[in-house]
Amino acid sequence: MNEHIPLSGRQATWLVLLRVAIGWHFLYEGLVKVFNPSWSPLGYLMDSKGLFAPLFTAMASHPTVLGAVDFLNQWGLVLIGLGLILGVFTRLATAAGMLLLVFYYLSHPPFPGLNYALPSEGSYFFIDKVFIEFLALGVLMVFPTGRIIGLDRLIFGKNHKTL
Repeated sequence: MNEHIPLSGRQATWLVLLRVAIGWHFLYEGLVKVFNPSWSPLGYLMDSKGLFAPLFTAMASHPTVLGAVDFLNQWGLVLIGLGLILGVFTRLATAAGMLLLVFYYLSHPPFPGLNYALPSEGSYFFIDKVFIEFLALGVLMVFPTGRIIGLDRLIFGKNHKTL
């Protein structure tokens, strides 16, 4: 079924608001890290649990890799946030955001019996706010909100498929 069903004004508004809100969250988290010279992903990576913990603790044990993770995390968050807020290269920003969230989820999975150094905001059972934000980005991936309201519309036009 390849029918194009147009969005109502309310649907488009809520999708754009969702995109901008997630973008703000990514941008803010990135800027907090960029402007805090003492911030490091070391503690987060060392606190990793679950099946992929060895991968994340290995990242933390190599200074060069840790520096790359630090840079990519900080500026990835900033660029993803700006892309979502401005509606520019929204599919690319959405995919990159989803990838980053997969790494966060795999590093700190909300599985029963796993306890982390930093307390969580609640009791999670497989589904946490990282997973929910991942799903919300998945929704945004299939709706071209950058072509509704965003720079993608100016750059690519209303109907052009963008990355």
